Amino acid sequence: MLCNQCPRACNVDRNKSKGYCGTKDKIKISKVMLHHYEEPIISGQEKDIGSGAIFFAGCNLKCVYCQNYPISHNAKGKNTSVKKLVKIIKKLEKKGAYNINFVTPTHYADMIIQALKIYKPKIPVVWNSSGYETVEMVEELGNYVDIFLVDLKYMDNAIALKYSKAKDYVETATKAIKKMKELQPVDIIKNGLMKKCIIIRHLVLPTHTDNSLKCLDFVANQIGKDSIVSIMSQYEPRYKAQNYPEINRKLKPIEYKRVVSYAIKLGLNNAYTQDMSSADSKYTPKF
Repeated sequence: MLCNQCPRACNVDRNKSKGYCGTKDKIKISKVMLHHYEEPIISGQEKDIGSGAIFFAGCNLKCVYCQNYPISHNAKGKNTSVKKLVKIIKKLEKKGAYNINFVTPTHYADMIIQALKIYKPKIPVVWNSSGYETVEMVEELGNYVDIFLVDLKYMDNAIALKYSKAKDYVETATKAIKKMKELQPVDIIKNGLMKKCIIIRHLVLPTHTDNSLKCLDFVANQIGKDSIVSIMSQYEPRYKAQNYPEINRKLKPIEYKRVVSYAIKLGLNNAYTQDMSSADSKYTPKF
């Protein structure tokens, strides 16, 4: 079967060759862990049990600054069957994980849905993605996913092309996010943990705060001012960022302050912010 499940529409037979994502027809997992460094409503506090994170190898974006490049670009990981994925889900649930957190899952969506048809955990399912999804795939996920933890990286396709090789990122991601909101219109939080919702993440890039403001405009005007937004300051110049002088540094406090101040001005009152100290490799899992 030819693969066209993500916006790249490679139309390749992944039984025989790799897609743009860098993976073939087997689920490839890079790490399984109880993760403590998501938003508090996802992973709880630092000493809590945490989110049951499953990190998948490969990615349909090619971000030059990716902090997880050993698994996203180099597809480092171990082949896993659908049945084994079900066992991993059950094991994390048994350990007391607050949710099952599929990290960078888009290019395995069909197989993940197969696993969830076999076993849907009693804890929430989190779809932790770049936002570069087709509306059709998001619709298919609607019966299985409780929480969309989604990036909105860019509102400028020139920047998206330069840093992530996605010339259609803006229209693709905004349509997908609108569909996610349609599928999960009401935020449900119990005992400080998210049960159903959409959380929109945005990583502020050095010298690109205008792009950040446009992303916040989209959220406020198209998704709603009560939306849960996570404004991240954790950028570090990883992978190939050294080849791009304008992003080959950490974020300046004044840049981050500009974006957070704008969120307040827009009335985005359900926004998470980060300390500047979050730009530290210790928060990145070892793959």
